[in-house]
Amino acid sequence: MAGRPVDHRRRLELLDAVVDYAVENGFSELSWRPVAAALDVSTNTLVHHFGSKEHLLVAILGRLRERILAATAELLGAQHDLAAAARAAWEQTSQPARAAEFRLFFAVYGRALQAPEQFADFLDRVVADWMAALRAAQGPDVAPAVADREATLVIATLRGLLLDLLTTGDRARVEGAADRFLATLARPED
Repeated sequence: MAGRPVDHRRRLELLDAVVDYAVENGFSELSWRPVAAALDVSTNTLVHHFGSKEHLLVAILGRLRERILAATAELLGAQHDLAAAARAAWEQTSQPARAAEFRLFFAVYGRALQAPEQFADFLDRVVADWMAALRAAQGPDVAPAVADREATLVIATLRGLLLDLLTTGDRARVEGAADRFLATLARPED
């Protein structure tokens, strides 16, 4: 006899609540009972919707990546040059209100790197999503190799700056470095 089917709308609601819980409480100590208690559901409900803790972790990674991309994709897509797109991405991701979300992002990124086979989808897409948006922001006249190089530089630099900001809290120093970097994007080299 087959179990009851998963209600995908309810699964997404639960997943968003679990991601919110993980943003607030961290990723390393995530376990069924505390999550279920915080969401006012049974552990069986979580198991029904996610199957296993490993599946839940994969779902959290994917949803977190989707949230971060959604929060910046509209800004990136609205820009018509790399410098403006990179500045919009930096301003959105470095907001103090987003700090907990990005702490979780870096924690799960590290977890995914430690178990690449388990988190292959996250790893495949965490850079590719941004690459596509930043390539597009450069316009169709930029050579693909140049667009890839510039997009890679933006992703790596902004993530490094954000990690520094989250680690040190030294906003003035990191913002100064971000401003300096963003100024270099006004005219990419060939």
